[in-house]
Amino acid sequence: MTRHGRLKDLLTLTKPGIIGGNVISLMGGFFLAARGEVDPWLFCLTLIGLALVIASGCAFNNVIDRDIDALMWRTRNRPLVQGRITPVKTLWFAMLLGVAGFTTLALGTNLLTVGLAAFGFVIYVGVYSLYMKRHSEYGTLVGSLSGAVPPVVGYCAVTGQFDTGALTLLVIFCLWQMPHSYAIAIFRLKDYRAASIPVLPVVRGIETAKHYILGYILAFVVATLTLSLAGYAGTGYFIVALAMGVYWLYLGLEGYRARDDEKWARQVFGFSILTITALSLMMSLDASLAQAPALWTSL
Repeated sequence: MTRHGRLKDLLTLTKPGIIGGNVISLMGGFFLAARGEVDPWLFCLTLIGLALVIASGCAFNNVIDRDIDALMWRTRNRPLVQGRITPVKTLWFAMLLGVAGFTTLALGTNLLTVGLAAFGFVIYVGVYSLYMKRHSEYGTLVGSLSGAVPPVVGYCAVTGQFDTGALTLLVIFCLWQMPHSYAIAIFRLKDYRAASIPVLPVVRGIETAKHYILGYILAFVVATLTLSLAGYAGTGYFIVALAMGVYWLYLGLEGYRARDDEKWARQVFGFSILTITALSLMMSLDASLAQAPALWTSL
């Protein structure tokens, strides 16, 4: 294998798409808390540190999941499955990334931020990947906790405290993960069945999953609007959150009339990405953040 090929495989182990999505959400939490007063050094160290921690977790996940990855069409060509990289080398690579990530966070942020990153890492690698993913339909719910950590890390890197704003971000991103993940499970149902992964659509069926998707989207919309109603985000964010949330609810309702469940699930999944990206960007860009009043007191 060429050097370029080896580097490409190492990069694949870190799941760059996942890192990219989490970096965007981290930025949302960071700039939400900064309210226009950004410390560039703190921002860079937080971003780099958490990106390395996430990359480490993804590399560990590749080792843990190599047996079920071989059974799924989507993952059968991953480096470990194909034998292009050994599990031992991957473990060393994962540990190196983890040490670098946590060291960066420890030197550049605060103890709370490091603790939150460690919490997300342990949940993803130790609880979700090693056990819940293979043994329980609630694995998705447990995994959502780790997926919701990045924006909270960004927020707490600035504030140094876990307040109502941090809790709201955690709830928002946890709720978002559920319909997003269930939609993936529906359009990749054959893969999950082949690997015997007990996600909700496999265990209880697609129709039941549709009920859960709609319920979680509704709860997500309420949580996103709360961020503005409590004064943490501005009017621009509120308008975008309301518009995106209403349309995502519409897509959820369309599931009951869908003739092609796979096509519908892909639409729900695709719009979930647009929604969380838009909200994260609005947290960062809303010019009224610095003076955002609690909307419920100004109605």
